[in-house]
Amino acid sequence: MRLGGKVAIVTGAGGGIGSATVRRFAEEGSKVACVDIDGDAIAALVDAITAEGGDAIAIPADVSTREGNRRMVDETVAHFGGLDVLHANAAVQVMGRLEDTPEESWDRLEATNLRGVYLGIAEALPSLREREGGSVIVTASLLGIVGDADMPAYGAMKGGLRALCRSIATAHGPENIRCNTICPGDVDTPMNIDFFEHQADPVAAREEVTRRYPLRRFATPDDVANVAVFLASDEASYISGIDIVVDGGLLARIY
Repeated sequence: MRLGGKVAIVTGAGGGIGSATVRRFAEEGSKVACVDIDGDAIAALVDAITAEGGDAIAIPADVSTREGNRRMVDETVAHFGGLDVLHANAAVQVMGRLEDTPEESWDRLEATNLRGVYLGIAEALPSLREREGGSVIVTASLLGIVGDADMPAYGAMKGGLRALCRSIATAHGPENIRCNTICPGDVDTPMNIDFFEHQADPVAAREEVTRRYPLRRFATPDDVANVAVFLASDEASYISGIDIVVDGGLLARIY
């Protein structure tokens, strides 16, 4: 039980990386608040976890708003008695080159993918401080490190998260509050499927991209969730302000 006694919030818990992280946290003994705008999805997830003996609650909330982030923290602390881990994972994706990206699409991405994380961390900090420390985990992306011509807005937000993480780690390290990002490459999630469905030949595009990975496969949500478990645990107590890249060796390539 690597997370026994800890209380965690996971945003974007309705599917993909978020739901996998919730399950892994629960398996490792954490009490988990599952946060998502899709109330039905997190209700089903909580039912599954409690049926397996875990301890979880569902908090439907829009994390692009201050009210949604405040409520998720308040309800978590009221139910479980404190907070030790925040995994800020919620995100939306918009395809399109820069000149083809409407301002409203940029604003939508910024609201959830960047501002929502800032708001979530800001609301969580007092509760983490009360526990004399904790772990903030941010799902960034490989696209916050390298460029993709078809996803400049998404990459800009994820790059911003990496900078935000370093500032949080620097400012709150003296309070024993750690902050790190996870930067996945392609992960087999609905968001990833949506990307390939926008290609002229989705099957061929997926095969071509898969061949670029030295491990010749995309990540599973559990591949990412396992890293989140490590960062949430005391095993990572001296790790703060860094990016952990989960990309099957893709970033190691030059061609």
